[in-house]
Amino acid sequence: MVLSKAASQSDVSVHSTFASRYVRHSLPRYKMSENSIPKEAAYQIINDELMLDGNPRLNLASFVTTWMEPECDRLVMTAINKNYVDMDEYPVTTELQNRCVNIIAHLFNAPLGDDETAVGVGTVGSSEAIMLAGLAFKRKWQNKMKELGKPHDKPNIVTGANVQVCWEKFARYFEVELKEVKLTEGYYVMDPDKAVEMVDENTICVAAILGSTLNGEFEDVKRLNDLLLEKNKQTGWDTPIHVDAASGGFIAPFLYPELEWDFRLPLVKSINVSGHKYGLVYAGIGWAIWRTKDDLPDELIFHINYLGSDQPTFTLNFSKGSSQIIAQYYQLIRLGYEGYRNIMENCQENAMVLKEGLEKTGRFTIVSKDHGVPLVAFSLKDNSRHNEFEISDMLRRYGWIVPAYTMPPDAQHITVLRVVIREDFSRTLAERLVLDIEKIMHELDTIPSRVTEKITTDEEHAVVVKKTALEVQREITDAWKKMVADHKKKTKGVC
Repeated sequence: MVLSKAASQSDVSVHSTFASRYVRHSLPRYKMSENSIPKEAAYQIINDELMLDGNPRLNLASFVTTWMEPECDRLVMTAINKNYVDMDEYPVTTELQNRCVNIIAHLFNAPLGDDETAVGVGTVGSSEAIMLAGLAFKRKWQNKMKELGKPHDKPNIVTGANVQVCWEKFARYFEVELKEVKLTEGYYVMDPDKAVEMVDENTICVAAILGSTLNGEFEDVKRLNDLLLEKNKQTGWDTPIHVDAASGGFIAPFLYPELEWDFRLPLVKSINVSGHKYGLVYAGIGWAIWRTKDDLPDELIFHINYLGSDQPTFTLNFSKGSSQIIAQYYQLIRLGYEGYRNIMENCQENAMVLKEGLEKTGRFTIVSKDHGVPLVAFSLKDNSRHNEFEISDMLRRYGWIVPAYTMPPDAQHITVLRVVIREDFSRTLAERLVLDIEKIMHELDTIPSRVTEKITTDEEHAVVVKKTALEVQREITDAWKKMVADHKKKTKGVC
């Protein structure tokens, strides 16, 4: 099934001005051409199209790393032709992955003995890591229910409504009921008390988020652990916890070392983290770490020998590149604890600069928390005339990519803008972004509302009337005429 769509039904050819030095005929857009073309032409055609992509450094929607040191870039290019799954052929790469797993497991306070190795695996991202952790929980629950002679066909998992879409994918793909704790205005993460109330005998685990995608907030894993311990004691169940630390796993150990969220809590059995977020590696690397070997059922691990030796494997895919694993090891040994702490502190400070700048405008309510992932989520105090989606759209004129979105149920009436602060987002950029937002707000003040206007008959009832396209166009035209006239008065006709 093809999920992609053609951008244009009429234009079925690819054209390039400079490539015409080598190729005079256009190329078919969605079919393979009959003849080869020079390498210079192929490069130029693709390069021309890629110019229209956004600037990754100004993509403030993404948590994913967009800059690494040149030395790390060189290592990535050196290993770009290595298939990680060929462990026998590339034993050093395999050893580097094992070192990463153990370093991260110790960072998360796994209960390892002096001679004990950690249990974990590198993945293509946190989505795959979550799928693997979820499968481990499901299989352990099924085995337990079979031993007890009880039905094992209706597993469920408890999460907050703020979880990333990969949790919904896991539930749908692997036939697990997703029980979501609804959000409320002003509280945009999972409530531990409500989550524990939803737990029953068929719950394979409760998933806590260390760094909500919506506002960066850390969920209270410690309270969840304590409440769940008490419920397990009362019921005789052994419902565990998985921590989705995709964003916060490389932040909390350095900014909040005293915060108990990891394997220090007895019910936390597995943790996922994205190396390509605050692990500071380009897209394509995540990690799944288990507390002990007992938490990963043996029957989920496959053994193959057709690549030269017996190799255990527990992944959803098979072949994958080695570059990101090598880059992760580079960052871990290059930066060390000191380096990661300095970078995370700098990100947090720049987030405060942006937050304070937005607050000074008097136009926004800050939705994010100071304690959590370094990002700033904010909404308009007054969105009766213009909304957050318009601001997001207008910011693209300045090159900024800032997403606007509505909160999940039951806070879907709240719309926010979110700026993720990464290592390559400087204080200067933060200050420039505030200035550009102020320009946009001033411009919005001079033009009429694009969509609706409120007609209030009394304090209790308000009727929202949609304007016609002609009415909107006339108002916009009148507003621009007024702006031009005012400008002429100020300049007295001199440009």
